[in-house]
Amino acid sequence: MDTNDTNKEMFYKDFIQREDGFLRAPYNPEIDFYNTIKIGDVEKVKELCKDTLEDKPGLGRLSKNPLQNLKFHFVITTALVARYCIEGGMDLSTAYSISDYYIQKADLCKRVEDISLLHPKMCLDYAKRMHDLRKHSICSMQVAQCIDYIYDHLHARITITELAEHVHLNESYLSRLFKKEVGISISDYIRKQKLETAKNMLIYSDYRPGEIANILAFPSQSYFTEIFHRYTGLTPKEFKRQNFQHSTVSEALK
Repeated sequence: MDTNDTNKEMFYKDFIQREDGFLRAPYNPEIDFYNTIKIGDVEKVKELCKDTLEDKPGLGRLSKNPLQNLKFHFVITTALVARYCIEGGMDLSTAYSISDYYIQKADLCKRVEDISLLHPKMCLDYAKRMHDLRKHSICSMQVAQCIDYIYDHLHARITITELAEHVHLNESYLSRLFKKEVGISISDYIRKQKLETAKNMLIYSDYRPGEIANILAFPSQSYFTEIFHRYTGLTPKEFKRQNFQHSTVSEALK
């Protein structure tokens, strides 16, 4: 791996993991939290839930009673988690049934500590279900391994040859198997995941389109702009500007 590839991997993983340290992109931690549950990143949710709900930065005062205050925040958080998971593909009845279950559990809590213990359980329950949902149509271990590999290497140029070697299958057989189980070709799936990641980077970081094109290993900025426009109907700059305006309006309405 040359220096440029190493740098792209560092920038990509820095954005995905959002860890403190060198070259960390600014982001909205609350949105990041809900999106992490939405994509089913169980390990990261565990990390984010190490801090108790009562210690969450910027927690507003909704009641003078500390227990009631935390119950109100728990209900809001659970409702938002359910909504994000529905956006991620969870069916409404499942999402709301889980929400009702945890809200009822919270209502029975007698101590602040009980709410704080219930919060990570609720978040991890949703995250694990979203992780399983992402792979619900996948039967083979090899395709599941390919998907994990793709998510871990979006900073690089991923080839079918590389994936076939990773899972020890013939290229043509893997291509047929992947399309049968996922519904689209390997190259289309890689492109889709890169573009979804690019959308998040445009919204939640200050990286410029040219930097994102480089970090996600697109051949050129012009190619990135072309397929991004084909995928979203907007150029990267238009998409960033539009979503910045939406987020500004949302903040103003809070």
